[in-house]
Amino acid sequence: MKKWRHRLHSIIYEADTFSGKLFDILLLIAILLSVLFVALESVTSINLLYNGFLNTAGWIVTVLFTIEYILRIICVKRPWRYVFSFYGVIDLISTLPKYLSLFFVGTHSLVALKALRLLRVFRILKLTPYIGESNVLLQALKASRAKISVFIFGVFILCIIFGTLMYLIENEDSGFTSIPRSIYWCIVTLTTVGYGDIAPQSPIGQFLASLIMILGYGIIAVPTGIVTAEISRKIKIDTNTQVCPYCMENEHKEHAIYCHQCGKSLNDV
Repeated sequence: MKKWRHRLHSIIYEADTFSGKLFDILLLIAILLSVLFVALESVTSINLLYNGFLNTAGWIVTVLFTIEYILRIICVKRPWRYVFSFYGVIDLISTLPKYLSLFFVGTHSLVALKALRLLRVFRILKLTPYIGESNVLLQALKASRAKISVFIFGVFILCIIFGTLMYLIENEDSGFTSIPRSIYWCIVTLTTVGYGDIAPQSPIGQFLASLIMILGYGIIAVPTGIVTAEISRKIKIDTNTQVCPYCMENEHKEHAIYCHQCGKSLNDV
């Protein structure tokens, strides 16, 4: 029994083995097909012609995801860790609507039924854990969140300063009727969005706007550099996709025997 659970765990939760990669590929195909079916159901002409096929295909995919959900719970030591994890909740949300639709019948429930069907689009979020690079990106974003937060706070301060200056330089006829509205203009300009609803008219205001636009291009590159540096550092760490059956922690070092978070054996399933 223990060997069977360990084998099942390695297939479902890991992607370094042939069977694990094959499982992930098949699951990716099923997820993409399920999202495609939901999208096609929203096209009235297609739904009228192929409603029976789309409904049957939807049930087949739902049953497959249900089996997968149950197997994920079975092969871990602490099922509630998975059930209440982010991906566990997503798995449940993306699977339940098809079953709940059985209880919503009649003309008064059509709106609710449509909303439940749309929830199945959450299956697209199931793609994330099966793309190895996504885990590296997620870890890099977590590691750089403090730097990015400080950077965003600094940019906000610049927007307050430049917005206030523009309020002093321009008049109300140009649209700069208050400091908050001028700050809004600065944010739009600095991020290079440029709605065009407010624009400086004076030469000094236009010159300052030009500086803010140029500054905006440089500011956009800063978060990219921060995250890229963290990604490079994460890639250098020799890790695998092995998931702890106790705490669901992943990204362990190669040949690791124990989980670096909870200290439990990685092979004790």
